[in-house]
Amino acid sequence: MSKNREPEIPSINILGPGAIVKGEIQVNGDFRIDGTLNGSIYCKGKIVVGPTGKIEGDIQCQNADFSGEVKASVRVTELLTLKETARYSGEMITGKLAIEPGAQFSGTCAMEQGGAKEIKFLENLNET
Repeated sequence: MSKNREPEIPSINILGPGAIVKGEIQVNGDFRIDGTLNGSIYCKGKIVVGPTGKIEGDIQCQNADFSGEVKASVRVTELLTLKETARYSGEMITGKLAIEPGAQFSGTCAMEQGGAKEIKFLENLNET
């Protein structure tokens, strides 16, 4: 017997300026962070960390744009962009990396053909 699944509708989610979240976030769509996240975020879409955004923890997503402060272990299957105002430290695995002049980067980077292959949440996120 097959499961009835609702059609997947991409969503845009926002953690606004001044908001603080501690814990784990799982989202099917895109996520923008202008506040503070202390924990993990698993996203099937794109994560955008705005200039006032701060993350400390783990990040797994399809694409990411960082303009704020990120101290995290990051796994991006496609493209990670560090914008001019970004301050990143940690370990990253990504398919492609773009760093704008002025961005600060401290840590390690591994680029893999086809992205970070060990990200298994992308296939399993809807099952939970």
